[in-house]
Amino acid sequence: MSLLKRIEQGGAGGGGDDEQGSRLDEMRVRRQAVPQQSPGALKDIKSRVQNKLLNEIDPKTDPNSPDVRAQIQELFETILAEEQMVLGKRDRQELFNAIIHEILGLGPLEKLLSDETITEVMVNGPKNIFVERKGNLVRANVMFENNDHVLRVIDRIVSPLGRRVDESHPYEDARLSDGSRVNVIIPPLALNGPTITIRKFSKTPLTIEDLIRFGSMTPEIAEFMRATVIAATNIVVSGGTGSGKTTLLNVMSNFIPSDERIITVENAAELQLQQEHVITLESRPPNIEGKGQVSIRDLVINTLRMRPDRIVVGECRGAEALDMLQAMNTGHEGSLTTAHSNSPRDTIARLEVMCLMAGMDLPQRAIREQIASAVDMICHQSRLRDGSRKIVKITEIQGMEGDVITMSDIFEFEQTGIEAGKVIGRIRPTGLRPKFIDKIEQSGIHLPPSVFGIGRVRY
Repeated sequence: MSLLKRIEQGGAGGGGDDEQGSRLDEMRVRRQAVPQQSPGALKDIKSRVQNKLLNEIDPKTDPNSPDVRAQIQELFETILAEEQMVLGKRDRQELFNAIIHEILGLGPLEKLLSDETITEVMVNGPKNIFVERKGNLVRANVMFENNDHVLRVIDRIVSPLGRRVDESHPYEDARLSDGSRVNVIIPPLALNGPTITIRKFSKTPLTIEDLIRFGSMTPEIAEFMRATVIAATNIVVSGGTGSGKTTLLNVMSNFIPSDERIITVENAAELQLQQEHVITLESRPPNIEGKGQVSIRDLVINTLRMRPDRIVVGECRGAEALDMLQAMNTGHEGSLTTAHSNSPRDTIARLEVMCLMAGMDLPQRAIREQIASAVDMICHQSRLRDGSRKIVKITEIQGMEGDVITMSDIFEFEQTGIEAGKVIGRIRPTGLRPKFIDKIEQSGIHLPPSVFGIGRVRY
């Protein structure tokens, strides 16, 4: 029996009635001093305490300073005492964490970004937030207060990068400190309210073993890819949005020998190469006066003067494709890039269109000859109906026949059915060896015939 119950029943033993009554009153006060607050009351308290804290903290305070959290903690306790706010231990800790996230972090998004099961966060206005888990979209149980709240978080994302989002420039690409890619777009272009899309990156970069375990590729494909990268073949990773192109590019880039000089060019730096000799370049948007823009194409051109052994372009989406092909054709072998497309054949068509975006009046055949000469292989990644991401085709560019670029599939995904919503199938070799197998063997790598699905071979 608890002491309080015994006192109430007069069975505490010893002491007079006055002593028992005093102890009873004290314990009742203690029990009432930690009431559970309703969500509405907590929200009101959070708003009041947060506003007071923002007024108390020096705007010039560095949020990364190790002392700032202790300063906020001290002010938080002082304000609670001044406001005579009585909170339980759990409510007090939750309130403090929420305020820390608002002042130093990204508010409601902090909880989602710290969840390792979430791969993408989508804010469709202040009240509609969705996340992607295991390839499936689900509604998150957090929300912003209003549009201004979302705009404050957007400003906290883009300001450290020297970028801005306002009515004159209502959309922007950015990245978080951990490399996660961010796109924001605000009214009047976004009718549902300020919209944020965050593609999260794993704190520990995925390895080739992870992709094999996930079923994205087979050990044979992994062995083949390692050989092609070491042998300095030019590779384009293609696929749709969210198909895992950048992840695959990152894994393939880590096969590049560590004694080579690697230069990466990206819109928002997100590649996580593990080699020591890596130079990372990032494009820059125009400033508020419309000046100072540095495009991906400008960076690719500049890269050619930096003595690169390998050039890795995060994504070709415009005129830079022509300069990338020129680099591949002028001694910068082993270059890697990604492109949006629906198939390897569509990738060729997209490269043609992007080359035309350079503004040069080039004949179609000349562009196709550049592509056929520069690109050795296209690795096509796809996001299947069950949310899984797989390599569905690895295609070799063989050359030109007349005005047509000839291609042959080395590996392809064969779907055999669907069970319990999961796509069933396997990535199988077609039985064809690529023409650049000689280049691989000249690098000292000898792939067994079984990698290509070839049985006993007579020599």
